[in-house]
Amino acid sequence: MIKENIKKWHQLIKGDFPGGFDELLADDVIFYSPVVFTPQKGKDLAKLYLMAAGNTFGGDDSKEGTLEESSFHYTKEVLSGNQAVLEFETQIDGKYVNGVDVITFNAEGRISEFKVMIRPLQAVNIIHMQMQKMLEDFKNQK
Repeated sequence: MIKENIKKWHQLIKGDFPGGFDELLADDVIFYSPVVFTPQKGKDLAKLYLMAAGNTFGGDDSKEGTLEESSFHYTKEVLSGNQAVLEFETQIDGKYVNGVDVITFNAEGRISEFKVMIRPLQAVNIIHMQMQKMLEDFKNQK
């Protein structure tokens, strides 16, 4: 089951998953950001953070709303039970970013928990600045 669920995630970040985040995220999903102290609870907040992350992690040459044409790419994948750990790399403003997405799926195959961890410190700092701006932009569009 985890292989099919992660396949959906990969389709989503390529822009090829019908229903998008609304279809893949559980209503009670919890998102753990590498730059925000408190967990973000609920589909609307998780969706907001994941969309901002997609635009931020896309790097210097990304298409709006998709990571498909960016420097972002997964380098390793560990799947077990209902969890996946996906290691990624990208470039943002010429800085190397390395991190992991830890994704937990519920029994319905929807994401119930999403945790992002990033290194090195320069990457965390630049992600923090860009995510803050991106989140403000998304909130202002509502």
